[in-house]
Amino acid sequence: MNKIAQFAVRYPVTILMLVLGIVLLGFISFGKLGTDLFPNLNNPKIYIELSAGEKPPEEIEKNYVEQIESLAMRQADVVQVSSVVKAGNALITVEYDWNKDMDEAFLDLQKELNSFAQNSDLEDFSISQYDPNASPVMVVGFRNDKITNMDDLRRIAENYIRNELVRIEGIADVKLTGDEEGEIIIETNNYLLQSFGITSDVIASQISAYNRNVSGGSIVEMGTKYTVKGVTVLEDINDLENIIVGFKQPSASTSSTSSTSSTSSTSSASSRVPVYLRDVATIKTGNKDPENIVTINGERCVGLSVYKEPKYNTVDAVKSLEKEFTILEKALPGYEFIKIQDQGNYIHNAISEVKNTLILGILLAVFVLYIFLRRIGTTLVISVAIPISIIATFNLMYFSHLTLNIMTLGGLALGAGMLVDNAIVVLENITRLREEGMPLKDAVINGTGQVGGAITASTVTTIVVFLPIVYLHGSSGEMFRDQAWTVAFALISSLLIALLVIPMMVSTLSSDKNKKTFHPEPLHFPGYPKLLERIIERRGLVIIFSAILISGSALLIPRIGSEFMPGSESAEFTINLSLPEGTSLDRTFSTARKVENIVRELLGEKIDLIYCQAGKQQTSSFAASNESQGENFASLKIRLKKEFSSISENAIDLIDSYLAGITDMETSYTREESALQTTLGTTEFPFILEISGDDYNELEKILDQSKEILKNNQALFNITTSMDEGTPEVEIEIDRFKSSFYNVPVENITNQIRNYLEGSSAGTFEENGEIKDITVKLEDVSISQLKDIMITAGSLKVPLSELARINTVVSPREITRRNQARTSYLYANVDKKYAFDKVIKEAQMALRPVTMPVDYKMEFTGEELQRKQSMSNLSFALILSLILVFMVLAAQFESIIQPFIIMLTVPLAGVGTILIFFLLGKTLNMMAYIGIIMLGGIAVNNAIILIDRINQLREDGFGKKAAIIAAGSQRIRPILMTSLTTILALLPLTIGFGESASLRSPMALAVIGGLVSSTMLTLVVIPCVYWFLDSFSKWITGRSQTEAAKL
Repeated sequence: MNKIAQFAVRYPVTILMLVLGIVLLGFISFGKLGTDLFPNLNNPKIYIELSAGEKPPEEIEKNYVEQIESLAMRQADVVQVSSVVKAGNALITVEYDWNKDMDEAFLDLQKELNSFAQNSDLEDFSISQYDPNASPVMVVGFRNDKITNMDDLRRIAENYIRNELVRIEGIADVKLTGDEEGEIIIETNNYLLQSFGITSDVIASQISAYNRNVSGGSIVEMGTKYTVKGVTVLEDINDLENIIVGFKQPSASTSSTSSTSSTSSTSSASSRVPVYLRDVATIKTGNKDPENIVTINGERCVGLSVYKEPKYNTVDAVKSLEKEFTILEKALPGYEFIKIQDQGNYIHNAISEVKNTLILGILLAVFVLYIFLRRIGTTLVISVAIPISIIATFNLMYFSHLTLNIMTLGGLALGAGMLVDNAIVVLENITRLREEGMPLKDAVINGTGQVGGAITASTVTTIVVFLPIVYLHGSSGEMFRDQAWTVAFALISSLLIALLVIPMMVSTLSSDKNKKTFHPEPLHFPGYPKLLERIIERRGLVIIFSAILISGSALLIPRIGSEFMPGSESAEFTINLSLPEGTSLDRTFSTARKVENIVRELLGEKIDLIYCQAGKQQTSSFAASNESQGENFASLKIRLKKEFSSISENAIDLIDSYLAGITDMETSYTREESALQTTLGTTEFPFILEISGDDYNELEKILDQSKEILKNNQALFNITTSMDEGTPEVEIEIDRFKSSFYNVPVENITNQIRNYLEGSSAGTFEENGEIKDITVKLEDVSISQLKDIMITAGSLKVPLSELARINTVVSPREITRRNQARTSYLYANVDKKYAFDKVIKEAQMALRPVTMPVDYKMEFTGEELQRKQSMSNLSFALILSLILVFMVLAAQFESIIQPFIIMLTVPLAGVGTILIFFLLGKTLNMMAYIGIIMLGGIAVNNAIILIDRINQLREDGFGKKAAIIAAGSQRIRPILMTSLTTILALLPLTIGFGESASLRSPMALAVIGGLVSSTMLTLVVIPCVYWFLDSFSKWITGRSQTEAAKL
């Protein structure tokens, strides 16, 4: 290590040019780094969505889902296939192994299911690989106070605004919600049609026959070829009224013509009276029934969900969008664009938060340095070294194809305090040698050389704890891989700077002539050597006390509890409303409006905006889960004013107390959801109990029994099941004997019923440059009138009651399947006051009396399954990282005993982590476990510095006790300095706001708590353990030598 320091001192210009080159390339790399919300998460799932009109779940399951599942299970590396079938739609999730190439899997599955995409019975069939970064980068409400027709707003949004936005670089698509589409409605009634002997099918076919251009061949004359074309396209809505839909024979003609045999066919035809469309129907323009209704602060609007291209920089895309919306507002006076969701702003705030954290961490580190060293020059050296380390990290991030995201920037923020550790140790040692009277250059070379091995070992131990994370599969590995690389790159940069840049700067900027200049006395701890001497004398008590402390903290772990992911904290939250299946969109919207009024009365001026969406949810930003929702679902996104952002939790409790008593309405609350939650699967109900078996009735019985038991659990609320009452249905059982007797095919009966209820399509009509559908509609039919519908059977008309039995039934709410077998689920939300794992344990105990038949299985899935998997993976990573740290230490110290002494700091650090979570009332989660793994590499650094110095002094001839006391007095200052800089740099992460802060806070708390306890106990316990194990090893060695001598 002395040679590296000699090189830095001898060639300062070379080192300076090297640093300037790294800084220059770092700035270029920083400009080229992509900016996104999260790392490129490989989500090994493919989603198949299908819509089939209003078909019941059982029919969709039998006709489509079972076949799709069978084909999907045959694909390579498929782990699981699960399905949720509801009235009119189904969602099939195909889950692959984490190593699978998802692009290849997507193409293979798409090819296999190509026949379903071409099935005319399906209204929609889509296969998608969810990209967490492909959620809308911006959701905007578009409205005009003077326009109430949503079709007018849709035309402007679809034909003008969408085209303008898609032209922007990086913007892929714009989807509309809350829009309505115009159509030509031909209203008639069955009695009127019967009087003229006409059906709705005849009207539809007549309109279609008139409304078309037909090519009639060609004529060649004098060398010129003329194309013959029959033009009958309808040009005006009045043209529809004049279409002849049939002829009516005058009533008197029957008797007159029956006695006159000489009547010609021509006179018979001329006696018929044409029936025009205006005679049997009313023609008007209107809007189709919308799929969803959207309002902003109670006023109707159209929602614009803007999506970016996958690899494009999110912040740049949002900046371009904001500029374009400013231009559009000027081009469209009277129209408003109200920003509902802005991912770019979220990322910008998160980046600003990390920048502020870094700056604050640097300032606190510099402050700690000055307090300890009392020298402005050395403090300035550190202040220059930190940004160089960070800029150098950007180079390595760019060449490793990483992006600036929440996790990588979080890694930089977590590493901010550690970046100065190596520089502090080098600088402090140089300062100490200069205080002892050593010349400047010798102090720089020897000071760097003495600690070079120790800081290299401490850096390597911190880096190796991240190696298991890099190799982990599953959500934890995907999430933290980029963060692990970023921290590793930052630490490597800081090590090189400590070994090269710090010696160069000290030797260049300082001078031996300045020795006589007055400097304030650096901070010393004269009482520590005496304290250490007394501690060594009572080493047995100290070791026993530390063992009791470790055991006591271990007993606290079950009381702390654990969960999968920490809840996000935000000034925005969403109220999800679910009404009984079969509730119409109008009634759902009416209920949502009433809830909105209640919220306004409760929160008043604290509300900034309420965005209400009733009906099908098309973006995961506002839906309770990524599954499709029906007309009975609504969501209200509440945004509080900035000054009231801290009361969001209280606001949710207040609203819930008012809404809890409303019958037939399930209410749940979600924080601002992110792509992370959707990828990790935490957007569904946290508490999910799965019961699988063969008999559906038996499943329902077990599920109802379980539901009644779990209702007594205070931690659970909004308990529902997958077998709760679903969509009301009218079941028409066609009598095949009677249909054969009347010679009416079953398909003909179902088609006629469909036309009665849904209307008949009669082609299209062009109006104002837009193609509109023409629909023939009959009057609404009630359930009691359904039996009287007349079915045409050749020349006969037979009432439906003669051909079929009509029953009113209720279909299952949803049919759930996993791996081609039916399952049933119980869902519930969990009160945040209770630890999630404790809630699961209580539920398991309560459900023990439930008797399960043979081959029936009950298990907890959802968040609990993910919690178990992530904790298992991270526990494995922790054990592996500790083994790797031990290997590095054994190689560094050429000893097996001394690494055990150093590794003792890990359980000592665990004491602080457990205590801080226990005292703050927080639960352990995946983020906290990552912090504990990091702690395994950080906590040992102090012990490395101390043990390394003890070994050096003993080699120089010091006795054991003298070496321990001298090393302690020499190393207490760098140990406290490095620990304090890391702790103070992490402190801003624990008090930040926003979801990114809530993600990093448990990680920072784990490291802070562990560092506080490990630092304090390292200075007390490690010297005692060193004495004990050193004496023990000598006893073993001496005994073996004695036995060898005897032999």
